[in-house]
Amino acid sequence: MTKTIVNLTLPILLEEIELALNQYPHHPYQQAFSNPDFRQELIAYVLSRVFSKYVVVDDEKRQHTDLKKMYYKPDQKQEREAYIHEGIHYLVDKYAEYVYHHIPSEVNSGSIPSNWFG
Repeated sequence: MTKTIVNLTLPILLEEIELALNQYPHHPYQQAFSNPDFRQELIAYVLSRVFSKYVVVDDEKRQHTDLKKMYYKPDQKQEREAYIHEGIHYLVDKYAEYVYHHIPSEVNSGSIPSNWFG
C-alpha cells in the first residue's frame, strides 16, 4: 500500500482564510487574493507561523476518511485567524504598488498576472 503524508491543518486553514477574506472589501483585498499565486503566498505565510499536524494515511483509505475531523484544535483558531489577518495586511503592503495601481476596482479579479511575484 502506498502512504501519503497529509497536513491536517491545511484544510481548516483554507476555510478560515476564505472566511477572513470575506470580511474585507472586494477591492483590493478579495481581488488580490483571488490570484492563485497571491493566495499561495498567504497560505505559506500562515502555515510557517502556526502549529501544523501531519499524519501518514494509506492512499486507499484516504478517500474514505474525513481528514478535517481527524484533527481540529479550536484553541488554536484564534492564533490562526490572527496570522491570517496579519498575512493579508503584510502581503497587501508588500505588493502595495502593484495592488493599488494595477487592480482597478472595475476589473475582473482574475486579471492579476502570474509574474507579479517575480
